[in-house]
Amino acid sequence: MMNILIPTDFSENSRAAIRYALEYFADIAVNFYILHISLKNPSTVEEKPEVINDSFGGNQVLNSPSIMLKEQIESCKLITKNTDHTFIPIYDNVHLVEAIRKQVKEKEIHFILMGTKGASNANKNELGSNTSNVITKVKCPVFIIPENASFKKINNIAFLTDYNCIYRNKVISALSYTLKLQTAALRVLHIRSQNTAPTEFQTDNKGFLHSFFKETKHSFHFLEHKKIETGIQDFVETWEINMVAIVGKNLNLIQRLLFKPMSDTSSYQSEIPFLILHE
Repeated sequence: MMNILIPTDFSENSRAAIRYALEYFADIAVNFYILHISLKNPSTVEEKPEVINDSFGGNQVLNSPSIMLKEQIESCKLITKNTDHTFIPIYDNVHLVEAIRKQVKEKEIHFILMGTKGASNANKNELGSNTSNVITKVKCPVFIIPENASFKKINNIAFLTDYNCIYRNKVISALSYTLKLQTAALRVLHIRSQNTAPTEFQTDNKGFLHSFFKETKHSFHFLEHKKIETGIQDFVETWEINMVAIVGKNLNLIQRLLFKPMSDTSSYQSEIPFLILHE
């Protein structure tokens, strides 16, 4: 049984992320833990929940969050087409990272799924604080669902790498599971400096990936591009990529790809979900 944790703030963006999750895991048995955070007493009607993702723009909560959480669960039950999907509400009044760490440990969570909105002109390239904290402080794979993403059959998953890290079991097993679940091909994209030959260490790591995924359709590519966002966008379009995977330590690259200023029309434009992997 797969255990999935989804934080929600009841915004349309977080609801869209839940809908994506129900379609992504449509064919397998899943326990969906729907988590809402409020730092005040749950019985207080006027309380405002802690913001879970960037799309929550100051909207007022008119009902008790505990009631809204129950309504969210009922909505999930109506939407899902899989009788093996179970929905468990979780209400907590501690900070987001603390709550997620607790649930990951207690519920043996396999994946976290979070909706997120692109950066505004005001916050420039800064990663949304809640998403950033979860990525950097919780050692669990995280699906990041952009605000306009809708589920499509996943045929190709891009894995962005510089081959400079050892692919430990947690990273490789989560990536392998995702490929098998969607019967997708793996497209490994090496982001490197121009005119730089791979080191022996990088060559060995590439060889490991080739050996590990020998039973999976895969290919290797490299990117030497002054504008990384543009190069990755071209790759996504050319190879019809439906999901991008990257190791969480590459936070700066994640910022550039997912949380750009909206006014920067030359930056990476994507409705492609990201899978953040952890060592």
